[in-house]
Amino acid sequence: MMNSRRPDNRPPSEFEEKVVQVNRVSKKGKGGNKISFSVLVVVGDKKGRVGAGLGGAPDVSAAVKKAVIYARKHLITVPMYKTTIPHVIFVKLGAARIMLKPAPPGTGVIAGGPVRAVVETAGIRDIVSKILGTSNKASNVYATMEALRQLKAIKKKA
Repeated sequence: MMNSRRPDNRPPSEFEEKVVQVNRVSKKGKGGNKISFSVLVVVGDKKGRVGAGLGGAPDVSAAVKKAVIYARKHLITVPMYKTTIPHVIFVKLGAARIMLKPAPPGTGVIAGGPVRAVVETAGIRDIVSKILGTSNKASNVYATMEALRQLKAIKKKA
């Protein structure tokens, strides 16, 4: 009989988790270097809800857990039109500049790594995007989240 629980005894989650970046960070201390890990995670239910979190811990798995907990607490709902976004949006957040464009059905996700992770976990299936500013993954994830937050839903005609 197969148990539907995970090995660490948690029930299966409705959210998909994508690790975007794992960064090894080092801090000088009196006993030498203190090494820890910083992990950027995107969490989404593929039905229009998505969140991003950054977690740090002495080992990668603990950092991922922290990032996922933060991301789940800070979910946003993305307005969608069929399988794409309602309109074109351009966002500048710090050095990151992101452009998102709706695409016709069947186009797929045309996006770079950090934007792709956010958009796919949100459940958007057709979109064209361009990263124009920095190549910093964290900055681009947060800029994409801000772009999705600023989207306006299309009002239905009565």
